[in-house]
Amino acid sequence: MVCLGNICRSPLAEGVMQHLADKHSLDWQIDSAGTGGWHVGEGPDRRSVRAAHNNGIDISRQICRKFSKRDFDEFDLIFVMDKSNYADVLAMAPNQEAAAKVRLLLGDKEVPDPYYDDTQFQPVFEMIEEGCKDIVKQFKSNTN
Repeated sequence: MVCLGNICRSPLAEGVMQHLADKHSLDWQIDSAGTGGWHVGEGPDRRSVRAAHNNGIDISRQICRKFSKRDFDEFDLIFVMDKSNYADVLAMAPNQEAAAKVRLLLGDKEVPDPYYDDTQFQPVFEMIEEGCKDIVKQFKSNTN
């Protein structure tokens, strides 16, 4: 799960996806990162922590990190939040096989960055949750 700073959207996506994977007994490795490194080593934005908590998910122990080329080797799929993240991650892809792993979380729609609007964290959580549920539906049968 990748967004710009790894403090708002991608930590929510990591938390939601891990919650759903646990709920469905899926042995998936889930992580999040940012395309920028401004917040490396920090925890998620307090508003994302609150939105997750209000929905029964604890993301407070996550640590922000920057996306790296190693992630293409580590993960089967890389979900990004918006087209800017998509372009940034694709630019790092070492080959076409790696590039094929990168997808927008919501298919053809973007997850807006709620950073500058406190009222957007719950709607963004709900968008991410729907996207993650769709991913579980799509790939759950492939792991059983």
